[in-house]
Amino acid sequence: DSAEPALQGVCLHLKPGDSLALVGENGSGKTTLIKLLTRLYQPDQGRILLDGLDLQQWQADTLRARFGVIFQDFGRYQFLLGENIGAGDMEHFEDRRRWRQAAEKGMAAPFIAKLPAGYDTQLGKWFKGGRELSGGQWQKIALARAFMRSQADLLVLDEPTATMDAAAEATIFEHFRALSHGKMTILISHRFSTVRMADQIIVINKGRVVEQGSHEQLMQLGGQYAYLFS
Repeated sequence: DSAEPALQGVCLHLKPGDSLALVGENGSGKTTLIKLLTRLYQPDQGRILLDGLDLQQWQADTLRARFGVIFQDFGRYQFLLGENIGAGDMEHFEDRRRWRQAAEKGMAAPFIAKLPAGYDTQLGKWFKGGRELSGGQWQKIALARAFMRSQADLLVLDEPTATMDAAAEATIFEHFRALSHGKMTILISHRFSTVRMADQIIVINKGRVVEQGSHEQLMQLGGQYAYLFS
């Protein structure tokens, strides 16, 4: 019921192979923008086009197959470990081969291999014998979940590595970039060592884009991004 729009006058263009980072304080509208791009929200004004067609005109299932998204508050399901990964693409929910492929891409395979039951490990404490993972392990499961969508053109990471240390996050994002070659990627992170990897960075403040460019361009500008980075 806010009288103020969450976002205003945001205009951007992404092409296959482009990586975009969104920077801004909490509440600036970054996650709202992601939810608009993935049609979880409907815009009050303006429009969002994918392949020249307004998102509202796309068939929902076809559109969802084009996106792989991990939000900061991703689901931690009381399923088998493999099913937690399979939840990223319900058509292949029980496909063990896809689980393994996604786990390799999400960097979860090494710790899964050390579990006695592997992909058949019951997660959570609701069921007998269930075990809990660490925050970092859960985030690798969430990352693997995004890679279940092999047909996705747009991959989005909305601060999914917030509980990892800076070195682990940098490794994951380097890995993520290598695997998303030819796809559009959007990342949100408060760690500028990660953000600077993106081709294009957009700084959002109170729902508006205040700066836009590469890391080098924004540092030369000497504005808000340069201040926050410094």
